[in-house]
Order: sequence, then C-alpha cells, then structure tokens
Amino acid sequence: MNQILQVDLDNHRIVVQPGVINNWVTQAVSGAGFYYAPDPSSQIICSIGGNVAENSGGVHCLKYGVTTNHVLGLKLVLPDGSTVEVGGSVPEMPGYDLTGVFVGSEGTLGIATEVTLRLLKAPEAVCVVLADFDTVEGAGRAVAAIISAGMIPAGMEIMDNLSINAVEDVVATGCYPRDAGAILLVELDGLQVEVSASKHRVAQHCRDNGARSITSANDPQTRQKLWKGRKAAFAAAGHISPNYFVQDGVIPRTQLAQVLREIEALSERSGYRIANVFHAGDGNLHPLILYDGSVPGAFEQVEAIGGEILKLCVAAGGSISGEHGIGADKNCYMPQMFNEVDLETMQYVRLVFNPKNLANPGKLFPTPRTCGEAANSRQLQLEGAQLF
Repeated sequence: MNQILQVDLDNHRIVVQPGVINNWVTQAVSGAGFYYAPDPSSQIICSIGGNVAENSGGVHCLKYGVTTNHVLGLKLVLPDGSTVEVGGSVPEMPGYDLTGVFVGSEGTLGIATEVTLRLLKAPEAVCVVLADFDTVEGAGRAVAAIISAGMIPAGMEIMDNLSINAVEDVVATGCYPRDAGAILLVELDGLQVEVSASKHRVAQHCRDNGARSITSANDPQTRQKLWKGRKAAFAAAGHISPNYFVQDGVIPRTQLAQVLREIEALSERSGYRIANVFHAGDGNLHPLILYDGSVPGAFEQVEAIGGEILKLCVAAGGSISGEHGIGADKNCYMPQMFNEVDLETMQYVRLVFNPKNLANPGKLFPTPRTCGEAANSRQLQLEGAQLF
C-alpha cells in the first residue's frame, strides 16, 4: 500500500496509498514546482495513512493548515468490510464533511486505502529568520507579538537551551548559539516584495522582545541548514538521555510564556529534565521528558508528569493533543476537556461507522474502570516523585 496512484498537476492533486511516506509526495512533484504542505518533523519516515489517522501538522501548518486541510477525498474500508468513498477530487464537496470526520479518528472508524491530497504551488520567495533569546519566555513573547501584528508566517518554531545543545552536539549546524536560552525560527514565504517587507517586521518584533542577535537566509542551502537542527531535535534528544517521553498539547499563543514557566517549575520539582521543542506559531507544545528507563518506576513517574503538562494546557484554554492524537495514553484525560454529554455525542458519530466497536477498540475514549485505575496509579507516581 505504498504506491502513488495518480498525479494531476492541472488540478493540483495527487492520489496515494496510505503507506506512501510524507516526503515522497513533495519529491514526486517538486520538479514541476509543487509541494505538499503538511510536513511533520518525521516526514522522511511517517506515512500519509498515519498522518490521516492523527491529523498531523508540522512546521508549515501555521499558515497552511494541518492534514485535514489538505485531504480532498478518501476511499475507506469500514469495519463490516464494505467500502465507501468520502469527499472527492475538489475542495468543498457538497453534503456532510465526512472526510473531516475521518481525518484524525485514529483508526476508530475504518481504514483508508486511497487518499486524494491537495498540492500547492511553490512560493516565489522564501526567507528564514533565526533569532536567539536569553529566555524561552522572551521567544514566546516574540511569537505572540508577530501574530498580534497581523502577520502569518509559514512557520514559527522554538527550541530551548537543552534542545539547542543536543542538536549542536549531534548535527553541528554551527547556527544555534549554545548559550542562548532559546532560538526562534520564522519562515516567511510569498511574493518577493511581501517576504522582504515581512522579514524586517519580524526582526523588529524579535528585537522588541529581547532578541540578542538575528540572522536570515534566502537561498535554499542556507535555509535548509537553519532548519536542519530543528528537524533533528527529537533524534538528538536520544543522544543526551537513554529515553525520553514526548508529550503533545496545545495552548493559546498568548499563554506561551506562562505555561513554559510552569513546565520549567514542574521539571525542577520532579528532578526530570524537560526539553522544549515546539510549533510556537500554533501553540503546539512538544515537551520531551528525559529519563532512564532502566530505573524502576521512572517511566510511571514520567508518564504522570506528562499528564500534569496536559492539565496545564487545558487550564490555559488549550487542548490535550495537537497532532499526536489521544490513543490509549491520553484517553483518561479526555474528561479534562469534555463532559459526559460531549463524550456520549462523539460516540454516536463513531457508532455510525463502527457499531460493534471492531475498529481500534479502546482508543480515544475513556473507559471508566481502567481510567480510574490509571488515574489513581499516576497520582501515586506523582506523589512518589514529590512533585507537590
């Protein structure tokens, strides 16, 4: 299931099987001046089918949207073995948005066997701005200022000091100052005149919020070098810790500085280092909790810390998932966001496709008994870690 079935550049679309790797799509059409916008950091290994299941994002989802904004149609196999087609070959098909219902459903509605994706024309100009700050909070304030000014960059990413040094140890880009509290990467694209003007406005907002130095790159080679470290950040974390636990939550951009301070305090109380690498423009956090899996009880404590981060996100007005989904790990935290009526209503939708609960059972929705046991267990682990 890893074939590209049709390339239709005249209509800006491509039909693929679910096993096609994300990056293959852009590679297949880049020679003609097109690309596929959703670009998770794992795009060289993650599949389109997985992206559809989780509604994955990526660096460019700030301006161009996540996977659901780029899926035109799907061919599905339902749990009873029947096949259906939802959506179509053009955007905004009439009727219910069943494509939108399926994208992000984590395999609980059925299996996608063909995916029709939307392609975009490559922009006339692209520029990447790199600013470094004394603190992560300063970088977060710069993000809020840029968005408040009415600018929508293609992407905005933040890495903290722990991540910076891990990347430089492994990738050795030479671009990221090791003494910086954080770096902010801002990519701008569009018409040449627009990108040139926006570059100076972004730089000024960064300076106003404490940026120490600012560099920019317009040529593809230098831009790729600036992004190389960010794309390798998760892999680099594996070189500074035997294990790490990746969390995924979303907060309003205006709350970035406050929530990052609370995550830092959580790290100090627990004794576990937390590296922050995230899609700052979307407020989509990806804290990496570093630990040693050979230490008895370490994983359970780290899992509990991850739960506390999710609670912070919800308290700030955010969500328990931006693109990594709920699965079995987070389903106990669904009641943090939704009441019983909300959850029951969601189940009605799922039962239309999957009435016998055959597709990916146990995922997404909380099961009261097991959730109660898990919640109690994680609370004990928190107390064991002396977080309070």
